[in-house]
Formats: sequence, structure tokens, C-alpha cells
Amino acid sequence: MTALFFSAFITLFVVIDPPGCAPIYAGLTKGATSAQRRNMAIRASGIALVILLVFALFGEDLLGALHIELDSFRIAGGLMLFWIAFEMVFEKRTQRREERAEKVAATPEVEDVSVFPMAIPMLAGPGAIAAIMLLMNEAQGLDQTLVVLGALVAVLVITMLALMAAGPIMRLFGDKVEAAITRVLGVLLAALAAQYVIDGLRNSFSI
Repeated sequence: MTALFFSAFITLFVVIDPPGCAPIYAGLTKGATSAQRRNMAIRASGIALVILLVFALFGEDLLGALHIELDSFRIAGGLMLFWIAFEMVFEKRTQRREERAEKVAATPEVEDVSVFPMAIPMLAGPGAIAAIMLLMNEAQGLDQTLVVLGALVAVLVITMLALMAAGPIMRLFGDKVEAAITRVLGVLLAALAAQYVIDGLRNSFSI
């Protein structure tokens, strides 16, 4: 159970990427008060949790309704996660997030960033949805399901705390440390994504 928790935790932590979201959030909430930043961080994490829980609990039924086999989803999800890892290593993902944040910041009428772009798509984006569905499909029985869901809650709690402390963290560590952390996490995610693809191919072709 411990190994499953850490595997799920690392996968979700890397995909949701709290160290990468924190500086974006700090930039989006520059004009907000401390209370407003705290409330938006809580709201964004809560909304992301609800979205990911829906896909975690009902994603398999959705795949069944669409007549998609689990191994096909493993392969597709693995490839998607590998692409995210590639972008993390070469800082493409951070660049895209910053561009999205600039567009939101340039729109005066947008004040609350908790729903868009923080909850969707930065926290509960396609990669996170694919990851939680893959992890839930791997879980066997109620105990393992609760372990995976526990890992999801733990990651989003850490993400919420990172968003709350985004300003001080960025002043303390700076952009270079954040970029280094993102690259390391990207390499880990690439390895996890490759394993999903290997498992999917092995089961599909009975290798």
C-alpha cells in the first residue's frame, strides 16, 4: 500500500506540478490582498479536486460507454503524459502557462482566477485527468482505491499550500530553482509515462 501511495503521489505531483503553478499564481494575483490570494488558492484547489474526483470515480464507466479498452487508454494516457514530460524538460509547458496567464491578466474584468485558469486547466487539466484515471484503473479493491484518492487529496493540499505561499517562495528560491525542479520532475514523469505505454502494449499483445 505504501508503494502504491508513493507511486500515485509522485505521478499526480509531477503532472499537477505545484512548483510550476506557484509562480504563475503569484503573477496572476499580484494586485490581490493576502486574504484574496488565500481564498482563491483554496477555491482553485477545491474545484480541481472535485473535477478529478468525478473522473476518478466515473472515468471507467465513461470509457465503457465509449467502448474504449483500458489498455488503449493506458497507451494513449502514457503518450499524453510523455508529451507533458517533454514540455516540462524543455520548459515549453511553463512558457505556455505564462502566456495563458498573461492573457488572463490583460483582461481587466477577470478578477477571480480560481476557476480559470487555475482550477481548469492548470490543476485539473487533460494530463491530470488522464493520470488519475490510469491510477484508478490500476487500483484493485476498495483499499487501493482509497490509497489513490488519498494521494490525490495530499497532492492538492500541497498545491493549495504552495499557491498560498507562492509570493514568498518565489522571492526565496527564484526562477532558476523552479526551472531546475520542473526539469527533474519532467524526467520522472517521462519514465512513468513510458511504463504506462509498455504495460498497455504488453497486455494488448499478450507479450
